Amino acid sequence: MTVKIQKITTNLWFDTQAEEAAQFYTSIFENSKIDRVTRYSNGTVMTVEFQLDGQTFVALNGGPQYKFTEAISLIVNCEDQAEIDTYWEKLTEGGDEKAQVCGWLKDRYGVSWQIVPAALSEMISGPDPARSERVMNALLQTKSKIDLAALLQAYEG
Repeated sequence: MTVKIQKITTNLWFDTQAEEAAQFYTSIFENSKIDRVTRYSNGTVMTVEFQLDGQTFVALNGGPQYKFTEAISLIVNCEDQAEIDTYWEKLTEGGDEKAQVCGWLKDRYGVSWQIVPAALSEMISGPDPARSERVMNALLQTKSKIDLAALLQAYEG
């Protein structure tokens, strides 16, 4: 039997909330679903394979010994302010929107997310170093959710 699988898959370690988290995440992103749930011999959930916008993830109920840190984050590239606002609102529900700067947040499970405009990478790596510097300075002033209009204003000078 040949099953096509994603070459690299992100594994998220939870204490006991893997299924709950997968349901939460798949309710937020379009083109998302839970693919498979495996169980320990006692019947509790061991892993949940799920997709967010077509990208495969695995959530594992591994126990309390490991916690999420800001060393890893999931980036959501947004087309406009409305999309930034939507993801920000949904992912901060029960989480911490002040946990980070520059569009970073922690969701209710402690997972860090970066909710950023898709154009950000181009703005900070473009050929004009003055523009890039203005955008980076504006970005570093952001204490929670990114204001796309402010970044575009900085970019334009």
